[in-house]
Amino acid sequence: MMIDHQFSNTPMRAILIHGMGHTPISMLILARRLRAAGIQPHLFAYSATLERWQPCVERLRRFIAARAEAAQYIVIGHSLGCVLTRAVLPQLARAPEACFFLAPPMKASTYAKRVAQWRLFRMLTGEMGQLLAQQDFMDALPLPSVPVRIYAGTSGPRGRWLPLGDELNDGILSLTETQLASLPVVMVPTIHTFIMNSRQVTDDIVAAVRTMRGTEPDLHLDGSKK
Repeated sequence: MMIDHQFSNTPMRAILIHGMGHTPISMLILARRLRAAGIQPHLFAYSATLERWQPCVERLRRFIAARAEAAQYIVIGHSLGCVLTRAVLPQLARAPEACFFLAPPMKASTYAKRVAQWRLFRMLTGEMGQLLAQQDFMDALPLPSVPVRIYAGTSGPRGRWLPLGDELNDGILSLTETQLASLPVVMVPTIHTFIMNSRQVTDDIVAAVRTMRGTEPDLHLDGSKK
């Protein structure tokens, strides 16, 4: 996938969408590293506590449109940020070149279903937290029509007596819960909360972007050479 001629003199832009319970501050290390690599980051802020789902998706649509109308761009989401991305993609006038999903819940996770009924969880996460625990909602999210790479943490605790058992996990999501269809998954030795700070994740995204720009050997999104 090579860059469109009309964007050859403009920097790649990256829309960064943080996860639930976080703020854009959680994405600052990634943003700084992307900027150093020549990728211009834009951080979207939202509050699961204070916002409802549909108005937040619409606000994200406007945010992307305002920052990517005249430039090639990618979207990088963390956790709930990936769910928001899947919801907004069909509404965009121009799709991103690719999406990079960090610790994405691709189904109603064991953790979400376990805590969805806790009063404090409902207060802190609002409608969005409840939606993450509903399998019908997760199944209804559209499949991305652009290339996607998933990054899944593998440093969560494991044990038969633990909620996620012996399966590889990031402390919140099991490896299986981050998988969707045949989308490629990159395993990262980190946990859910800090996966965006992984140097491996940054380097992989930068390499993919440089491939799009024609400055790296041509790669598939699964990391193999064409």
